[in-house]
Amino acid sequence: MTELRNTEAELGRFQARLGVIALVMLLAFGLLAWRLYFLQVVRHDDLAQQAESNRTAVVPIVPNRGEILDRNGVLLASNYKAYTLELTPARIDNLDKTIDALGQFVEITPRDRRRFKKLMAESKSFESLPIRMRLTDEEVARLAAQRYRFPGVEIKARLFRTYPLGETASHVIGYIGRINQREKEQIDDSDDAANYRGTDYIGKLGVESSYEKMLHGTTGVEQMETSAGGHAVRRLSTHPAAQGESVELSIDINLQKLVEDMFGDRRGALVAIDPRNGEVLAFVSKPTYDPNLFVDGIDQESWDELNDSLDKPLLNRALRGTYPPGSTYKPFMGLAALEKNLRTPGMIVNDGGSWTFGGHTFRSGHALGPVDLRRAIIHSSNVYFYQLANDMGVNGIHDFMAPLDFGQITGIDIPGETRGVLPSTEWKRRTYKQPQHQKWYAGETISLGIGQGYNNFTMLQLASALATIVDGGIRHPPHLVMAHQEGDSRKFAPVAQPPATDLGFKRQNVDLILRAMVGVTQEGTSRGVFAGAPYLSGGKTGTAQAVTISQKGHYDAGKLAEHQRDHSLYIGFAPADNPTIAVACIVENAGFGAAHAAPIVRRVFDYWVAGQYPSEQDMKAMQQGRATVPIGTPRPAAQMAIEPRQIEP
Repeated sequence: MTELRNTEAELGRFQARLGVIALVMLLAFGLLAWRLYFLQVVRHDDLAQQAESNRTAVVPIVPNRGEILDRNGVLLASNYKAYTLELTPARIDNLDKTIDALGQFVEITPRDRRRFKKLMAESKSFESLPIRMRLTDEEVARLAAQRYRFPGVEIKARLFRTYPLGETASHVIGYIGRINQREKEQIDDSDDAANYRGTDYIGKLGVESSYEKMLHGTTGVEQMETSAGGHAVRRLSTHPAAQGESVELSIDINLQKLVEDMFGDRRGALVAIDPRNGEVLAFVSKPTYDPNLFVDGIDQESWDELNDSLDKPLLNRALRGTYPPGSTYKPFMGLAALEKNLRTPGMIVNDGGSWTFGGHTFRSGHALGPVDLRRAIIHSSNVYFYQLANDMGVNGIHDFMAPLDFGQITGIDIPGETRGVLPSTEWKRRTYKQPQHQKWYAGETISLGIGQGYNNFTMLQLASALATIVDGGIRHPPHLVMAHQEGDSRKFAPVAQPPATDLGFKRQNVDLILRAMVGVTQEGTSRGVFAGAPYLSGGKTGTAQAVTISQKGHYDAGKLAEHQRDHSLYIGFAPADNPTIAVACIVENAGFGAAHAAPIVRRVFDYWVAGQYPSEQDMKAMQQGRATVPIGTPRPAAQMAIEPRQIEP
């Protein structure tokens, strides 16, 4: 009986266990069925997309960058394709050892190594960085055969930027360079992030920077089928990249090169503008630099050489260099006198060689006797303009000169423009922290009339102001890019420019000033330089202090360091009856304006108006600063022209 009960109990326990197991199995199969339903039905679309992504890759297609040309179609910036040797530091155990081993198959110079280390410092370790550019076909073949030995090493086909004329117009064109971390973060936060996928280089300065979006183009994509190992198997679809738009500058590169050559080793700047429309014809800053150094990533040694030079070749003097205008300011002061009814054309002032105000004597250097406005400009009377400045007052001068672009941002279409200084009582209050230095003293106004004192302007501002009065008081905003390629047609179309502004000057007042400036070239301070010119031009010489010399002191260039000597300036326009060019020029620390700046401007006019190019003998004299009128027989400008699209990298 007992055994029967034990058997029934065991059977009951067995059946209970069997039921539990059956329930667990049923639950497990239920969960499996539910999971299958969830994956196959509920998440079908999502998982299908993921599966598709696992076997496909989207690869960006970087567009060809647009070209930069001058007004005559000469190539200033273009592209070419070449192979590079690139390393990804994060995938290489011993970087130096790997580079040494690669050096057995291709030449890797010390400069290549220095440039690579500089790129590493500016980039992330997982980025692919070039150590050798422009590999030959033979070098590519050697490396391809040995590539299996070097994880983290790749050979890539890249599009390279080249500047065929090297240093010529480099401050205008600018350059492209590898995107640094700060720039990458800015791009990632911008609306253009998608368009810059796969892009390693962007414009850094000049036109390359200001017209970056136009030049860059639109990035395309390729959808590739990949193997389990991530290797491309076949192309599934392609959306081609749209090439960047080329831009056409208003610069005449032949004129630009002529001016740069004439400067020689001297420092300075020259800006030439078409007064009829604001097109910049030449935009020179000397010394200059080779933008090709920056394309591949400049090495530290070359950077230090440029950055530490006392001559500051990286400084765009035409855009950012500020100088006292000296006597080139006098025609503008004369126009202000007429417009404000402070002087009449025939009003006489006695120039006795100095003028005393408030117990202080302001010297003139030479006595001219009785002078009216025309004679004061032609013979550069300081006394006339001392008195005029005192009558106008600092704020009166400021209010008249500001619309002419003095001390203002002109809005030219490249970045980095500086404002300079057009003083006023408000400017002084903002500039100086100590109250005792904030007060404007009447004596400080006097030197403003002859372009000294606090006055500091760029050659761009001076050229823009001159172009405005040459065109009768119509201000055309200066610009460097005048056309760009449109859409699929690739035809050039004008770039829209801001509207011109009429400053409202009286025509008879403007004409009087322009006639006086013509008199400067015929009977005034630049008559010797412009003797025999086959055209009539107007101008004004200027000599500006680089360091302050007291009124009681005596200027002696021989006793001053070269960087402390006076600057040589000249402004001019031609031809006088229908001006097509207005120029402002400075030669730093060169002295009298008629001796150095005026001869450069004379040859600019010879080229632009008369189609003449200096003889070899004359060019040599120009570079040495020993020329006045042209020497020898000028060469035809057309004979010296760079042919459009004939430059090879």
